[in-house]
Amino acid sequence: MTTTEALLYPPIEPYASGRLDVGDGQELYWEECGNPDGKPAVFIHGGPGGGLVPSHRRYFNPAAYRVVLFDQRGCGRSTPHASDLNADLSANTTWHLVADLERLREARGIDSWLVFGGSWGSALALAYAESHPERVSELVLRGIFTLRRSELDWYYNGGAANLAPVWWRSFLAPLGEGFTGDCIAAYHHLLFDPDPAIHLPAGVAWTTWEAATSTLEFSPELVAAFSDPAFALAFARIENHYFVNAGWFTEGQLLAQVDRIRHIPGVIVQGAYDLPCPLTTADALHRAWPEADYRVVLAGHSVSEPAIAKELVAATDRMAL
Repeated sequence: MTTTEALLYPPIEPYASGRLDVGDGQELYWEECGNPDGKPAVFIHGGPGGGLVPSHRRYFNPAAYRVVLFDQRGCGRSTPHASDLNADLSANTTWHLVADLERLREARGIDSWLVFGGSWGSALALAYAESHPERVSELVLRGIFTLRRSELDWYYNGGAANLAPVWWRSFLAPLGEGFTGDCIAAYHHLLFDPDPAIHLPAGVAWTTWEAATSTLEFSPELVAAFSDPAFALAFARIENHYFVNAGWFTEGQLLAQVDRIRHIPGVIVQGAYDLPCPLTTADALHRAWPEADYRVVLAGHSVSEPAIAKELVAATDRMAL
């Protein structure tokens, strides 16, 4: 079997990086790699709260693309970090992030760019494109997520539990034996409790549930990486903050407003066995946007799945032309 490592472009270091003050006391870390004179593209990471990893640079031909990557508010190398108990998440919403993307584009002197996003990154990419379609040359989306209540309930209130019962029990453990109710709302109280004995185990349980169910074959390495307490707490707090607020969308908003972007060339890559973001959402997006190139592959959710990586690199290669 071909590995993801063999499918991606070779490792690359940024040729420029910096910090962007976006107001509200927030500074975003950003970097650029590839060809400074190449086709502009922006990589939107998942989560929200996931942050960048070096492999994210490798989905683009470095000779053809000028790739901008950034850590969203509260995570990665952006500050303040959501693992800090004093971090204020009131200025961390979808619409703050959409505005941040525009500030970043303007600061880097880019007129329009290819927008690449997966999982939560697909939701933010859609929100940005529907708000600023004139600034988006193409869309490459993976693991489609639109924050409808049915999607949240599937993953956090028992649907996906049938396919990962051991990890579901681990996810429920901080809520107490016999818990019934809305796990998202209950976790909100745990994650923002000032006591580390409460918020740290909750953060790790929330985050490892996602890591354990994101790949077609279980990856202990991914679970270990997601178990780092500082990463897990920021990731879980930001995700939960977004989910208790339904992403600041009206129900079904991203699908309802797809007509705004149907003229933009797009690719949708979806794992057939994606637990966190099941196929039904990608199918709904494609039915609303039939012009998009829709690729369903034998994979789970993670961008690192070989079948997904292969399609994403092929998409950016085609669009480079």
